[in-house]
Amino acid sequence: MAGRDRDAALIIRTDYRDEQAWAAVKAELMRPWGDGDFEPYVHIADDPKWAGCTSAQILSVVVADEELSVVFLADRDSMRGGPTTLLAVAVLAREECDSDEEFEADGGAFRTVPAGVHEIHANLMIANLSFGDFKEAAKEDPQDTFQGFAI
Repeated sequence: MAGRDRDAALIIRTDYRDEQAWAAVKAELMRPWGDGDFEPYVHIADDPKWAGCTSAQILSVVVADEELSVVFLADRDSMRGGPTTLLAVAVLAREECDSDEEFEADGGAFRTVPAGVHEIHANLMIANLSFGDFKEAAKEDPQDTFQGFAI
């Protein structure tokens, strides 16, 4: 991801079927978030070369960025009607973990509301919470979606 500021959350668009839905996703991402109305800081990769890519295919590319711990995908589910969500994917290789249990706890993926993108990225950047903490919060939600702690 050449030119990406490491402090910016990385959003990759993988679905190109509906420009109006994409505009709505971007509008949600650009809203201030949290109790302090923090300004969003994102790097959006909006390039058709990502069209249809799976999370595994994207991870094979972004894993080289040692500063990146999570990538957010604007996928087909993001573009469907209803509440807007993105797929949060841990940038974690099995070799980086001491055990399968650690990999299971801190790897994988879950869905998040757009405001959650900022909260997740900010907390991972300062090592305040782990990816697994957010994944567990998503599991506790009736929609299996991280709704945010600061909301």
